[in-house]
Amino acid sequence: MFTGIVEELGEITAVETLDDACRFRVRGPAVTEGARHGDSIAVNGVCLTVVDHEGDAFTADVMAETLNRSSLGALAVGSRVNLERPTAVGARLGGHIVQGHVDGTGEILERKPSEHWEIVKISLPAALARYVVQKGSITVDGISLTVVDAGPDFFTVSLIPTTLALTTLGIKQPGDPVNLEVDVIAKYVERLLGAQGSTK
Repeated sequence: MFTGIVEELGEITAVETLDDACRFRVRGPAVTEGARHGDSIAVNGVCLTVVDHEGDAFTADVMAETLNRSSLGALAVGSRVNLERPTAVGARLGGHIVQGHVDGTGEILERKPSEHWEIVKISLPAALARYVVQKGSITVDGISLTVVDAGPDFFTVSLIPTTLALTTLGIKQPGDPVNLEVDVIAKYVERLLGAQGSTK
């Protein structure tokens, strides 16, 4: 379980393409410290398992399902990525409940900078639109953000200087893909209400 508070901006240092999967080597001194085989680390919002680690880098395998549902397939050597370790039980929940299970991808549509923040418009798959509400939470490339405006096929977020400086959203441009994870509570509520209605 994660909170969407990015710990550091890492870098892809090696990519090995397999028949039905991919293996990434990711440099991330902070998240690799104390890492062990089998640990989880979120890479651009995708929960990956540490296969190996050495020095300030770790290796993770990515199966075809993950490559198809996320933007990880577009990563190459030199790509910057958001990294976060799982939250510890009893720690502060700085963002919101994030599972690291990407629901789909969006695309940066527009950036509107201002003096102290920046508004970013992101496309939204139709199947996810019902889970995104104004002032609700959404995870973009592993970053816990508050929705400013929500439309039928887009949403906007307002980014503070810290987010712009310490995450990939500071460097992504219109046309770039992003991973999206909607609030899991909304999905559970929908399922429970649907089940309740079917028993009447």
